Amino acid sequence: MRVVLGVSGGIAAYKACSLLRLFTESGHDVTVVPTAAALNFVGAPTWAALSGKPVSTEVWTDVHEVPHVRIGQQADVVVVAPATADVLAKAAHGLADDLLTNTLLTARCPVVLAPAMHTEMWHHAATQANVATLRGRGVHVIDPAEGRLTGKDTGAGRLPEPEELYAAVLALLEAAPDAPPALEDAPVGEGAPGHVSARAGSAAYGPWSGRKVVVSAGGTREPLDPVRFLGNRSSGKQGVAIARAAAARGADVTLVAANVALPAPDGVRVVPVGTTLELQEAMTKAASDADLVVMAAAPADFRPATMQASKIKKGEDGSGLRLELVENPDIVKGLVADRASRGASRPVIVSFAAETGDATGSVLDHARAKFARKGSDLQVTNEVGFDKTFGRDDNTVHILSRGSDEVRTVGPASKDVVADAVLDAAEPLL
Repeated sequence: MRVVLGVSGGIAAYKACSLLRLFTESGHDVTVVPTAAALNFVGAPTWAALSGKPVSTEVWTDVHEVPHVRIGQQADVVVVAPATADVLAKAAHGLADDLLTNTLLTARCPVVLAPAMHTEMWHHAATQANVATLRGRGVHVIDPAEGRLTGKDTGAGRLPEPEELYAAVLALLEAAPDAPPALEDAPVGEGAPGHVSARAGSAAYGPWSGRKVVVSAGGTREPLDPVRFLGNRSSGKQGVAIARAAAARGADVTLVAANVALPAPDGVRVVPVGTTLELQEAMTKAASDADLVVMAAAPADFRPATMQASKIKKGEDGSGLRLELVENPDIVKGLVADRASRGASRPVIVSFAAETGDATGSVLDHARAKFARKGSDLQVTNEVGFDKTFGRDDNTVHILSRGSDEVRTVGPASKDVVADAVLDAAEPLL
């Protein structure tokens, strides 16, 4: 796919470097077209090195190749991130005083603009009118996120994270054949043509639109006393990546987060929990009308039989501490049993298994045995250890399917790539 990545002069230009890497590492051909102001934030050598192509802001560079026309004509998608208030105004009014704005005028492919600016600028009547004009013409404008801006300011106007932008662009392109044509006087806002969001529940024309997905993430904590707990090393990164990927496909996503310190994908419904029993209650409730449940959280297998009301003190005699543990319920088995009791085929249930090999069997030996016990439709198995999986940005998984001996291995790859592979495996069952 031939991507034109436009970058305008905002502090969020640094995020576009990561967006560029996401496109190039996925095999897409990317031409970066910055504005002159953007080069005050990220220099041309950086864009050239990351894209592998020369970078220019002027229509007069290589003029014999007519770049102000050619770049837009040959693109499969044009993405501008960040898009400042100035670029939005120029695009809305058809002004073309540099290579980027000329490219926007000549492009006949999908155009995606990701605004980023201070809150007051975003809410200004002129900016909102320009956005309305662009959306009315069929330009896809991604809503900015809310959060920390330049300096101490906080509010709407933050550029969404590169992973969210990348997923939103891919979801838009996948759904493009089903998208309605641009209208001259189209409505503005949620559901309107041209309205795109990096938020989960509102991805325009997503292929999973109308589906409800529930994802769990993180690791539960079982309190010993008001200070201490039994827990595990799960960061929740894989579960959050799956929630983000499902959101990008247009699904209505609920993320049940067990002690996750990561920001949730914008717009995903988050249910925070602490213990395994709380996780079980939240998952059972959320799964009752879901199409797909992905149990990516790591619930504790055991919990203390009793929780002490006050902090446990260290003994003077060095005798140590003895704990009585009781077994926690198996949440996946409970979800499978609940589905069977209703005589239903939904939700499709995906379980995760974090395994280590030992003297009694390999990782896959233990994974197959666990898969048989749990009764889920798919099982995603990863090998864990002190230097594997937990807290890392990459992962290697083995996907097992009910009724098949085939094992699909994905990775080493980013957790976003693994997330898409898991959803791709689940899709035929939906």
